[in-house]
Amino acid sequence: MSTPISTRRTITVDHLARVEGHGGITVELEDDRVGSIRFDVFEGIRLIEGLIGGRSWEDVSPIVSRICAICSVAHALTSIRATETAFGVDTSLQTELLRELMWRGESIESHALHLFLLAAPDYLGYPSAPAMAEDHPGTVAVGLRLKQLGNLLQGGVGGRAIHPVNAIPGGFGKVPDEASLIVMRQRLVAARPDVDAAMDFVRGLPAPPALDVDTTFVALRQDEDYRYDRGDDVVVLEPAGRRWSLAADAFLEVAQERSVPHSHAKHVTLEGRPFMVGALARLAINRDRLPGWANGLVEAIGLRLPSRDPLDNNRAQAVELALDVHRATLLVERLLELGPVTGTVPTVSPRAATATAITEAPRGTLVHSYTYDAAGRIVRANVITPTVFNAASMERHFQAAAARDGVEDEPALKRTLEMISRAYDPCISCAVHLTRRQRRDPGGPAAGR
Repeated sequence: MSTPISTRRTITVDHLARVEGHGGITVELEDDRVGSIRFDVFEGIRLIEGLIGGRSWEDVSPIVSRICAICSVAHALTSIRATETAFGVDTSLQTELLRELMWRGESIESHALHLFLLAAPDYLGYPSAPAMAEDHPGTVAVGLRLKQLGNLLQGGVGGRAIHPVNAIPGGFGKVPDEASLIVMRQRLVAARPDVDAAMDFVRGLPAPPALDVDTTFVALRQDEDYRYDRGDDVVVLEPAGRRWSLAADAFLEVAQERSVPHSHAKHVTLEGRPFMVGALARLAINRDRLPGWANGLVEAIGLRLPSRDPLDNNRAQAVELALDVHRATLLVERLLELGPVTGTVPTVSPRAATATAITEAPRGTLVHSYTYDAAGRIVRANVITPTVFNAASMERHFQAAAARDGVEDEPALKRTLEMISRAYDPCISCAVHLTRRQRRDPGGPAAGR
């Protein structure tokens, strides 16, 4: 009797559309049974950490902001916070308020872009935002206006909407004047109808079949408020409900970062398990930090926390979008009450030190860790981005979707996998900032590292 011959084939998404950067998905099948499913990242390697090696502390933030244009504020300010911690630099109340305002602006811009132009076409059956705009011009216009609002806040404080130049260790090169703050307040107040329209839109989106997968969440927690720019601990929320927390340095010791052969981006696990970061994780861990009206919004849009469905990350971003506009308005009001305080920023005195800053970028937890020498030059740098944290979790949710739906209808499976990946809101350019895959020449030494 002859031995049956197994058949192997692949289902591929060669180009993952409507995400930042270049990636794809590969499903490996044997006898039409699902084997592995890979989130392929083939964005060009960028080696930012190597680029800042030996550079002065003054150069670091402007360089690392180039990791990503959409979340350049998060990279710039997280870098600055790590440098300030290393050198023992204190900051003023005005500086902290302005930085949070930049952060809220970035979150508004990023969430509006993702919800209305990248994710929404999946729910309404369109291949792209321009195609959707033909039938839903008002909805797309709401998203674009909110994105412009976020850009206004970033530019008004940071000097420009992308890659801020005004934020420096210790403070700001120039403080926004009263007239600029008044314009920001006017635009924020005028945006309230758009926020209401955005919530109505998200509430009315059709509900695709839900995934029900054990998911571990990780997010920063701040005991006083729902913040992105600082926190007391990194909190882990396990599927069974157990919560445990870690200080920033301890988190880096526990998080296991590794290279994988199919991707230019690393994978990270905790105790061998993948985990999810981002808006859904933040809400699951910090819901008790929300004001009452925002908790009501969570219920109104049908978001159950903690959710086991990655698609709910879209609804979680909508809640944060409303919260960001509200919080940004309060920040501008507070800054107007204080009045612009001009003057010199604190003196920065470099020293040999190592420090880690952990914050929340729009897409999730962000780590910048630096070692400086006595002259204030970078000896070692490590940056771990949200998409690196999420990559292994994304593949786990791919597996669950394929197991649920089967592979008989390949176009439908591709659409589902793409929808899951877009719900994570991956930033692939962020993910490939460092890793080089090692390749070996049969007759020679290893190349790369």
